[in-house]
Amino acid sequence: MQKLLLFISFFTFGYGTLLAQTSTNATISGVIRDDENGETLIGATVEAVGLRKGNVSNEYGFYSFTVPVATDSITLRFSYLGYETQERRLVPKGNAKLDVSLRPQGSLLEEVTIVANQLSEKVKSTEMSITTISTKEAKALPALFGETDLLKIIQLKPGVASGTEGTTGIFVRGGGNDQNLIVLDEAVVYNPNHLFGFFSTFNPDAVKDLKIWKGGFPSQYGGRLSSVIDVRMKEGNNKEYDVAGGVGLISSRLTIEGPIQKEKSSFIVSGRRTYADLITAQINRANEGNPNYNPIPDYYFYDLNTKVNFQLTEKDRLFLSGYFGRDVFKFNNEDFNFLFDWGNTTGTARWNHTFGPKLFSNTTFTYSDYRYRIRNILQGFSFRLGSNIVDANIKQDFYYQPNNQHTMRFGGNLTWHDFRVARLRAGSDDGQVSFESGEDFTGTEFGVFFSDDWAVSDRVKLNLGARLSGWNNATSNYARFEPRVSANYAVSENFSFKASYARMNQYVHLLASSGLSLPTDIWYPSTDKVAPEKSDQVAVGTTVLIKDKVLITWEAWYKKLYNQIDFIDGAELFGQTNIETQLTFGDGYAYSPLELEIEKKDGRLTGWIGYTLAWVKRGRFPVINNGDYFSPRFDTRHNLSVVALYSLNRHWQFTATYVYTSGNISWLPAGRFTFQDVQGAPFQPVVPVFGQRNTFRYPAYMRADLGIVYKFRTKRSEQDLTLSVYNATDRRNPYFLYIDVQTQPAQIGGGTIDVPTGFQAKQVSLFPVLPTITWNFKF
Repeated sequence: MQKLLLFISFFTFGYGTLLAQTSTNATISGVIRDDENGETLIGATVEAVGLRKGNVSNEYGFYSFTVPVATDSITLRFSYLGYETQERRLVPKGNAKLDVSLRPQGSLLEEVTIVANQLSEKVKSTEMSITTISTKEAKALPALFGETDLLKIIQLKPGVASGTEGTTGIFVRGGGNDQNLIVLDEAVVYNPNHLFGFFSTFNPDAVKDLKIWKGGFPSQYGGRLSSVIDVRMKEGNNKEYDVAGGVGLISSRLTIEGPIQKEKSSFIVSGRRTYADLITAQINRANEGNPNYNPIPDYYFYDLNTKVNFQLTEKDRLFLSGYFGRDVFKFNNEDFNFLFDWGNTTGTARWNHTFGPKLFSNTTFTYSDYRYRIRNILQGFSFRLGSNIVDANIKQDFYYQPNNQHTMRFGGNLTWHDFRVARLRAGSDDGQVSFESGEDFTGTEFGVFFSDDWAVSDRVKLNLGARLSGWNNATSNYARFEPRVSANYAVSENFSFKASYARMNQYVHLLASSGLSLPTDIWYPSTDKVAPEKSDQVAVGTTVLIKDKVLITWEAWYKKLYNQIDFIDGAELFGQTNIETQLTFGDGYAYSPLELEIEKKDGRLTGWIGYTLAWVKRGRFPVINNGDYFSPRFDTRHNLSVVALYSLNRHWQFTATYVYTSGNISWLPAGRFTFQDVQGAPFQPVVPVFGQRNTFRYPAYMRADLGIVYKFRTKRSEQDLTLSVYNATDRRNPYFLYIDVQTQPAQIGGGTIDVPTGFQAKQVSLFPVLPTITWNFKF
């Protein structure tokens, strides 16, 4: 891989030298930051007025572009949605470094900022199938229990289907919940959920930016089939100390940030914890000695985000960040001791280096650890079950812009995986009974990539990329080529056609026995019998900008999935020493002729409308449905979302969301047997009779949420009270269905017993109308 990286580097430098024409052009480069806190701005726009030259800042705030050498000054305009536009004069006699700090706007526009990229850049860019979300947007919208959740905002975007009621499950363009690459400061997060999926692990107070790619994936990303969710943490205010937080119905948050050395280094520490266990502990204590009282188990979760960064020199910057999160469920009494905990740990060390005005480098080391454990101790017997996956990753990424026509990315990464799969230990205290099962694996995953964003002409732009990925462990070796291509044809300044194609491979797999997102789901490696999953996705679309305020995006796409993994019917998972015997493999496909989004980003009223019409199928599994194709649970035909934010003035903001989704698909028993053990004994309905998989669709899901935000300021603080009303219409949406036995009393054998007369499906709903209030503050 080192030789391949060197080849790519030399090729790129040679190719770039031919294109650069340094004798007649000057390169202007630098970093764009927020003037108030020093945070780098992602996707800020810079242009040379009147020259039709410019660029946008990358994910590290760095920009670079070339202009003709001249003795007269030119005007550079820097802009970023929600910030004051700034113009600077410069004489381009040669290469120049120009760092710029933009001031947030104090007008209404600042309060309704939603995304980083200018709408016009979305029309011009080769990027498609991408969405960017900021925490300002997320905090304004109504949320379950008042808990702002970035992943639930993603569910409101077209092309993204949600899981069950209230959960953070994400199914992107027909892909499974495990086919999303979720990274926090470039470290993989394997389980982004708290409370069995009802809340995400991302504390919005610590998050700076979130992007999701649904297709047209950049070549630097790999390892999952259906989406990339890239979450960037804040860097910390390097100018002054800030304290921010919030108090809600079930949790509280606190964030502290400030300079270590003013304008040179900074830190941020952000924590969040629920406190339901503190309340239940007091209730349990108050009922001690009551023989009719059943104690309430303890449950809580917490997150801790930390980050420091140092500007070592004008060309070097070092970042260190970490995330620590856990869910804990426990119950203790004199006879019974039960503990169930799970969570993620990630760490990132990142070094940015600017070689010159055209070449920028990012070197990253990341560590990820996801694990769960279940411990149950009874009198004389103990039971322990656990599973975890650990990653260590090194990545090198270069950003090279020889001229305005070409922006190149190239580099590689190497990841070491360690799997402990369903490790079970059980036995008696005296050692007479002992049982142990589980499997351990290791594996190495690698990737090298190259891409060139090429402005062929004023109307045509291409992004040509490729990735070579591979996997190695004791039993298998795989190497896969992944082409990536996207194109943009600009009909006018405000109208463009786009198209993309991307191939992805996935070498680690989530084995889930439920439609829910559970912490006990198992991550499993590719082996000689479990080949990597693969997807091919093609998309076409149009982007129209109306009066610089409303962006209309239409896309149609088709995705083919290979080597999909499922459990056989009647799979035996508990205590399984060879889980591969319980797996079966097939294919799948998904397509949509209509994925539509209408966005409005400016003015008092902002928001979006999203609609998706899609079909999802899985099939060709030898032992499922006789190999026929069937619909998975998340094949929801229609998905409609409406999001509105209205700022009345600088104090009051009103928000609303409406969601309509076709019901999930379910696998219900086609019938049941009943038997009577002896005459006169009750009848027992047992043994569900299952037919074809997933033939029943739940009723449609509909929900309307409302929110009111009241903002007020003092000399030293900014505060708000946020009222959220979840499910304002009190619609009882199905969480799951169960089969209830209908009986009728009958005289049999001289006695009266209940005789089954039929079966009826009944619905369980979780959330009625739920009003909550949250107090947020910043000092």
